[in-house]
Amino acid sequence: MSAAHTALPKPFTAPETSRALFWWLMIIGLLVMAMIVVGGATRLTGSGLSITEWRPVTGAIPPMTEQGWQEEFDRYRQIPQYQLLNRGMSMGEFQFIYWWEWGHRQLGRFLGLAFALPFFFFLFTRRVPDRLKVRLWVLFALGGLQGAIGWWMVASGLTERVAVSQYRLATHLIMAFAILGLILWTMLELRYGKTALLKRGRLFPLAGAFWGLVLFQIALGALVAGTGAGRIFTTWPGFEGQLFPADYLSGMPVWQAVFESLPAIQFQHRWVGYGLAILGCVLAFRLWRSGAEDLRRAGIILPVLIGAQVGLGIWTLVSASPLGLSLAHQAGAIILFGMAGYTAWLTARTENASPIKVAASA
Repeated sequence: MSAAHTALPKPFTAPETSRALFWWLMIIGLLVMAMIVVGGATRLTGSGLSITEWRPVTGAIPPMTEQGWQEEFDRYRQIPQYQLLNRGMSMGEFQFIYWWEWGHRQLGRFLGLAFALPFFFFLFTRRVPDRLKVRLWVLFALGGLQGAIGWWMVASGLTERVAVSQYRLATHLIMAFAILGLILWTMLELRYGKTALLKRGRLFPLAGAFWGLVLFQIALGALVAGTGAGRIFTTWPGFEGQLFPADYLSGMPVWQAVFESLPAIQFQHRWVGYGLAILGCVLAFRLWRSGAEDLRRAGIILPVLIGAQVGLGIWTLVSASPLGLSLAHQAGAIILFGMAGYTAWLTARTENASPIKVAASA
């Protein structure tokens, strides 16, 4: 039989690998995952607009006096979310949402320091492989840009809206996952060595397409979260007994409805999810048939994660998206995205991936 060859060397033995940089990026990746989950909790608890100013340095110190709390509360009471949704909120209720948002921003500050300080130390001590210097600088820049995007997102809900723009929310989330994907790929190269750009395995296009579709589905999920579309139909498999949701366009042109019509947004997220599951199962079958042991393991794990995420999504839907299930579904998306990225990276290193051919018996 003809088997694919993954050719993974022993960890940290290939040229330009680094145990220290690998574990540093592992910690950064875990912090990015925590940021995504805490950001989801901030949105689901309605806390994201509780801090109405962007103070990257001085904002690290929360109100310390009763007067300070009152000033923060007074600023919040000037925005539409308070005036239209939360009028009459007590100081205790305000402090609850404030601490969620403050915690999210504080975690972001800690993440920035956890990246910047070791990064400059590694640069100063010449421990960064030359070929990865530009990539790590890109990660550094993307982290700063992500902070600015976060404030740009918050600002969209401070004047005319009672929540942030779903477009800006999706941009913020996509950027977080793009950073996570770049961290993952770089970690793996720091562990096993450089991935050849011109020697992709035959399964890489399929695995890469699956990874991209996972990111696209996550973006659609951001639209669901940003508009509250997950709560308008809470039946499955149909939409209140219908295969196609009523009022799909909601009186909008098609190009606008796909981003702003709540029935359309939920419909798209469901059906892209089904397509993603099918593509993932096709990929898993091809991985299993490849003959490479690492790919065969991925072919087992991938459909398990897909099935768990689909099941969790349905459970979240029919339960009207409670906080715990919604966060579990978001965490599941992180795990699936990571596994899809690892699979894409693995197939990029696999030479001559092809189905096993069993010789006919004489």
